[in-house]
Amino acid sequence: MKNGPLSLLFNTLVTIFILAPLVVVCLVAFTPEDVLSIPTTSFSLRWFRAVFNESGFIAAFQTSLWVAFASASISAALALPAAFAIARGQFRFRHVVNGLFLSPLMIPSLVMGVALLRLFAMLGVRGSLLWLILGHVIIVTPYVIRLVLGSLVGFDKSIEHAAESLGAGKWTVFRRITFPLIMPGIFGGWILAFINSFDELTMSVFLTSPTTITLPVKMYMYATESINPMLSAVSALIIVLTAITMFVLDRVYGLDKILIGKQ
Repeated sequence: MKNGPLSLLFNTLVTIFILAPLVVVCLVAFTPEDVLSIPTTSFSLRWFRAVFNESGFIAAFQTSLWVAFASASISAALALPAAFAIARGQFRFRHVVNGLFLSPLMIPSLVMGVALLRLFAMLGVRGSLLWLILGHVIIVTPYVIRLVLGSLVGFDKSIEHAAESLGAGKWTVFRRITFPLIMPGIFGGWILAFINSFDELTMSVFLTSPTTITLPVKMYMYATESINPMLSAVSALIIVLTAITMFVLDRVYGLDKILIGKQ
């Protein structure tokens, strides 16, 4: 049966498999020891205090937020006209353009990082926050385009035609009808772009400088120097912050609208 005991058991095992590492990381963050270990006798906030006392992590977190917000916003602004051109354009090579926009998904982040490092070095802009954001824009724009394209493919054009037949101009039709209806796809793409930009490590290693270190790069650098529960505390804080954000989005807007475009 579709919802029988075997299906319930399978879903339970998959859920445990996904959540178990997160639970372990959060538990390790509360250890009073100096090594990675699950607390058995007592819990401590020692490593959380250490995180907030470490200015490097705070600065890296702020940089990651700014880079992720800027790159996701720029990507959404670029993806909207690009998706319209691909979905509704009549030119011959629109499938080629579509493949060009989506090509960063097929290029390994390591290769992309080396290529951008070489390009930025030739331009003399290596280590700039602006160019780090542009590098992130390249790799996250495909996510926004895919979701906006998905919204446009299932869009009922007869609604636009009805508005135009009643005298509405093209800009009015777009602003009052088209844009609100595809907003879930745009917002969902923005969320995916923000998450991927915030979590990007491989490419960012090549593009950051001492003044533009993102949180994943900072955690990687810290892990190469020492292994202690502070990294678990940072990870636990990110997990909690993500859970709170998703809960607020679900209550205010609805995750079904954001992630799958459900009306």
